[in-house]
Amino acid sequence: MSIKVHLRQRKQSSSGKISLYLEYYKGTSKTAGGMVKALREYEYLDLYLIDKPKNTVEREQNKKILELASTIKSRRELEIKNGQYGFTPDFKAKAVFLDYFKAETEKKLHSAGNYGNWRSTLMHLTDYISAEYAPGLAFSEIDERFCTGFKTYLSEKARTSAGQPLASSSQHSYYSKLKAGLRQAVKERVIQNNPSEGIPLPRAVSPKREYLTHEELQKLVNAECRYDVLKRAFLFSCLTGLRWSDVQKLAWREVQRFGDGWRIVFHQQKTKGLQYLDISQQARELLGEEGKLDDRVFMGLNYSSYMNTALAQWMLRAGITKDITFHCSRHTYAVLQLNYGTDIFTLSKMLGHSEIKTTMIYSQILDEKRLEAANRIPELQLN
Repeated sequence: MSIKVHLRQRKQSSSGKISLYLEYYKGTSKTAGGMVKALREYEYLDLYLIDKPKNTVEREQNKKILELASTIKSRRELEIKNGQYGFTPDFKAKAVFLDYFKAETEKKLHSAGNYGNWRSTLMHLTDYISAEYAPGLAFSEIDERFCTGFKTYLSEKARTSAGQPLASSSQHSYYSKLKAGLRQAVKERVIQNNPSEGIPLPRAVSPKREYLTHEELQKLVNAECRYDVLKRAFLFSCLTGLRWSDVQKLAWREVQRFGDGWRIVFHQQKTKGLQYLDISQQARELLGEEGKLDDRVFMGLNYSSYMNTALAQWMLRAGITKDITFHCSRHTYAVLQLNYGTDIFTLSKMLGHSEIKTTMIYSQILDEKRLEAANRIPELQLN
């Protein structure tokens, strides 16, 4: 008897999302009373569609989710054809590793921050395999040598989009995603053992995060900057915590009235997640006069050596000798928020972090400040 596989949808009453699942139709049987009963089994894919998508981004997301679900359906049909719902060992060994990892990456699409890390890992795995292995690398070739080589690649050869070496935290994150992908492959019996199991993760070293105090910000306000757009954008980031990538692409349609105040509704460039960020009146004033909906707010703000030099010169004019980059404005926002009483959970939402542990780094900076303060009082001559 042949098994038929159908892709089904079911709307969830709790979340309003549409859950995707596979229905396996195995024919019919007769009950003791002589009634015909359909034989069905179900597999929920942990994939969800947005009900009634409102914009192009949501429609495109639904399209990708459906494509992934269809791919899984095709894979299950092939598994059934090749032996009672499961690959034969020989078939498993010939499966293309990058195809599997790409499918695992797409499963994380609904988790914005996590998806970004998986997607970056896929990109680096693709580059690594292209340089060191033949195209179509099979699971049978994934061994300890492959895993150790990828770890070395991340530390010595991999580069960011800006051409810089990867931070230790990025190396740690990307290698952990490889290990997670291989663990899932073991769970699904694509491979018998995880070859990365005995290889330790790259050590993540927290870099020093430079930030500015409120007094230093005031000095910057009073100091001259060669580019007015750079000055306004940097101060705006200090008051909102937005990354360079989000400030640089910010459009007027994303700046919206919200009650008596202002709110920015945007998709983070880094994670692609939708974020609602309330901003102060002073931050709104730094945006300047409102333009057309599709116009960039900070017209003329571009990443260049000229802008970087102007930023450094502006700091010196203000009497600030710290090594300040544009990203330090985000650190400044986080530290100032904590310093003035914002709780860590609220701050995590405001920064758009997917995990609270990322935000906890800033509380450690405050701990250092408290230690400095505790030692400012001169020692007493007790004896």
